[in-house]
Amino acid sequence: MPNLIYIADPMCSWCYGFSPELTALLDGLPGLPVEIVLGGLRAYNSERMDEPMKTELMKHWKKVHETSGLPFSDHAIELPGFIYNTEPACRAVVTARTLAPQATLAVFNAIQQAFYVDGRDVTQSAVLAEVASAALTAAGVPTEAAAFETLWASEKIVLATHADFVQTKAWKITGFPMLVLERNGHLDMVTSGYLRMPALVEQLQALVDNSPRD
Repeated sequence: MPNLIYIADPMCSWCYGFSPELTALLDGLPGLPVEIVLGGLRAYNSERMDEPMKTELMKHWKKVHETSGLPFSDHAIELPGFIYNTEPACRAVVTARTLAPQATLAVFNAIQQAFYVDGRDVTQSAVLAEVASAALTAAGVPTEAAAFETLWASEKIVLATHADFVQTKAWKITGFPMLVLERNGHLDMVTSGYLRMPALVEQLQALVDNSPRD
């Protein structure tokens, strides 16, 4: 059975912009499995957010806002000492994937909402545990925040998250979002970067139409 592989980072602004398009695509293709591989946009970054970095980031966010129409809050990046390290958020998605693969995208989207709309600091474990456990529970997988945070902090999940980053590099992927169609071990790129839903449908149809026939 074919499935989609979504290579992304929940703190990537273009992934945030792309989320409604991906959701619309999946709504029209019920039952199509989606595997999320975490890209690690700024994984392990340890530099505090300074004004030049903030200015550059806001330029990107403005472009995403103009393209997608989605709202942005700069509250989180204005917090004193904020460090734009995307590894904790990626690890929360891996934690969710371990607990409930079918709800991974819901947690991914919830973290985006928390960061970009609500302005919450999703580099913090307590925030991630609260957001992710609520999303899992809403998706029909009752989860306590404390239990989620314990698993999130485990060596098993730390290593699994790093393995996603290694896989992304092995695929030579440097930009997000990327959507790939996998069929019998064969990978075809649907999009590298933001693309609206109608164009996604066209890309998928073209891949299906051009697939080898038995």
